[in-house]
Amino acid sequence: MKHIFGFFTIIAIGALAGLVYFYSQIRVDVSTIVDYKPKLTTQIYDRNGELVANIFDEENRQYAKYEEIPPQIIEALVAIEDTSFFEHGGINVEAIFRAAIKDIKAMSLVEGASTLTQQLIKNMVLSRDKKFTRKLKEVILAFKIEEELSKEEIIERYLNQVYFGHGYYGIKTASLGYFKKPLNELSLKEIAMLVGLPKAPSNYDPTKHIDLSLSRANSVISRLYNLGWISQDYYDVAIKETPIVYDETLTQNRAPYLVDETIKEAIKYFPDIKTGGYKITLNADLKVQEMARNALKFGYSEILKRDKNADETQLNGAMIVTNPTNGEILALVGGVDFAKSNFNRATQSERQPGSSFKPFIYQIALDMGYSPMSKVADISRVFEGVNKSEEDKDWKPKNYGDNFEGYITLKEALRQSRNLATINLLNSIGLDVAWQKLIDLGFKNAPQNLSIALGSFGISLLDFSEHYSIFAGNGKQSKSKLIKTITSQTGMVSEFQTEQIEVLKPEQAYLMIDMLKNVVDAGTGRGAKISGIDIAGKTGTTNNNVDAWFCGFTPEVQAIIWYGNDNNLPMRKVEGGGRTAAPVFREFITSYVKEFPNTKRKFEAPSGVYHKLYEGSDAIYTDISPLPTQKLNSVTTQESEGLIF
Repeated sequence: MKHIFGFFTIIAIGALAGLVYFYSQIRVDVSTIVDYKPKLTTQIYDRNGELVANIFDEENRQYAKYEEIPPQIIEALVAIEDTSFFEHGGINVEAIFRAAIKDIKAMSLVEGASTLTQQLIKNMVLSRDKKFTRKLKEVILAFKIEEELSKEEIIERYLNQVYFGHGYYGIKTASLGYFKKPLNELSLKEIAMLVGLPKAPSNYDPTKHIDLSLSRANSVISRLYNLGWISQDYYDVAIKETPIVYDETLTQNRAPYLVDETIKEAIKYFPDIKTGGYKITLNADLKVQEMARNALKFGYSEILKRDKNADETQLNGAMIVTNPTNGEILALVGGVDFAKSNFNRATQSERQPGSSFKPFIYQIALDMGYSPMSKVADISRVFEGVNKSEEDKDWKPKNYGDNFEGYITLKEALRQSRNLATINLLNSIGLDVAWQKLIDLGFKNAPQNLSIALGSFGISLLDFSEHYSIFAGNGKQSKSKLIKTITSQTGMVSEFQTEQIEVLKPEQAYLMIDMLKNVVDAGTGRGAKISGIDIAGKTGTTNNNVDAWFCGFTPEVQAIIWYGNDNNLPMRKVEGGGRTAAPVFREFITSYVKEFPNTKRKFEAPSGVYHKLYEGSDAIYTDISPLPTQKLNSVTTQESEGLIF
C-alpha cells in the first residue's frame, strides 16, 4: 500500500512540476509578445534627406505604429485572415469546430483555424508543428495575449512582425521595398498584394511570381467585395490594376565606403545601431559623394591609359571631401571599387604624404617671423648621421631634376616644391623646434629627423584632411565630422557638434593660402586649376613614385586625393601629384561648381594682412611676418650660415 501511495505521489509531483514548467514557459512567451522589441532597421540619410542605406542584422524591418497603418490595410488583412477578429477573444470557436470535423474525417490535423492572435504567437514564440500539445499552448497563449493587449496592439505587432518575402519584415518595409511607397499612398491592389503575402511569402513574392501574387491579391479584393466592405466600382478598378513592382536590394546602399565608416563611428555611441531602428543623418551630400567617386575613377582610368601594364588588382586611390571651415565630411571614397575591395584607404591606410606635407614646415617658418618673400638656399648639402644604417650613414637629398635654384623666396620654393630649399629651411628653423611644433599641431608619427621636411611618415587621408583645414579654416583646425545627428525610436536626438581649435592667427593662415594658390596658378599644382574660382593646394609625390597626392581647397570645399599601389610598389615615373592627383581635383571641382554655382569663389584676406610693392611685385605680409629689409649682398654672417634671408 505504501508503495502504491508513493508511486502516485511521484506521479502527482511530476505532473505538478510539468504544469508549473508549462505555465512558466507561457509567462515567458507572453512577455515576449507584450513587451515587443523587434530588431529594427537603422536608416542613414544624407544632409538633404536622401536615403543613403538601410543597415540591419538579419531582419530588415522598419516599424509602423498603428496610427500609421491605413484602415484599408487592416480591413483587407481581417477580411482574408480573420473576419471575426474584433469579436473573438483570441480563439474562433466556430472555426475550430469546422476544422475539427475535417481533422476527424482525415484522422489527422489537416486544417487550421488560426486567428490573427494565434498567427502572431506562431510567428513569435511557437513552432508551426501540428501537435496537440503545441496547439494547447497556443490556445492558452491566445487568451492571455487578448487579456494583456488591445486589438489594435495585436494588429500592430502582427503587421510589424510577419515576413513579407524578399527579405522584408513588416508591412512598412515591404511597401517601401516592393512599391517605393509609404503605407498611406498604396492602392487597394497593392494593399491586397501585401496582406496576401504572409500566407506563403516565397510563392507570392511579386518580384519572382507576379502572376501568383496578383491572383492572391484578387482573392483578397473579392473577399472584401463579398463582405460588402468595398463597392462594385472600387472592386472593378482594383481587379484590373497591375502595380509596378521594384526588385530592390535590401540595403539600398548608395555609398558603401561612407556607410561602413558611419557604422564604425555610430556603434561607439549606440552598440545596437544595427538593430535599434535609428535614423542617422550625415553631413555628407550624395551628390558630392557621386562627384568624388566619379573623379576618383577618372584618375584611375587615366593611370591605366598611361600604363597598360599596371596591376589593376593593386592600383587604387582614395578621396575625402570636407567643408574645411567646420570639418563636415561631404564625401568619403575609400577606393575605386568597393565590390572588389572594401578596405577603406581614406581612413584605414596610412601613406607617406611626400611634398604635400611641406606647407606645414613653411607655416612654422612664417609663424617664427619669416616672410613668403624671405629667401632660402636651394643648394645641395650632405647631412651627416641622418640615416641609421651603416651602408648609408650620410644623407644627400636631391631636387626633382637634380638642379638647383640658388637663393629663392619661400613662396617660390613652395611653388616649385623644391626639396633642398625645404630641407635647408627646416635646418634653419631648427629640427627640435620644428618637430615640437608639429607634435603640438597633432602630427603623431612625425620622425625627429630632417627627412620629415619631405613627408617621410605615414598618415591617413582623414587625419591629413583635419590638418589641412587650418589653412582654409583661417587658422582653425576642424575635427572631421561624419555624422550630424542620430535619432532613436523614441525621438531622442543626439547631435554631433563640430570641434575646432585655433592653432594659427587668421592672417598667418592667409599667407599660406596665398602661397598655395600660387602653387596652383603657376606651380606644380597647375593641373588642378580651373577658371573663375580660387584654388589653393599642394602636390605630393614620394620616393620612387609610390604615392601621388593632391591636397586642395577652394573658399568652401577641400579635397584630399591619393593614388598608389596597395602593396606599396612604385607606380611609373610619370605618375606624381601634379600629373596623377591634381587633375582629379580639377575634375571634381568642375562638377561641384556646376552643381553649386553660388559657391564662394574668392579667398578673402582677414584684417592684419598688408600689401606692398616688393622687388617689383605685389607682396603680402603681416606684423608677425614682415617683409625682409635686407638684400642678399648685405646679409650678416649669422644669416649666411643659417642659409635663410
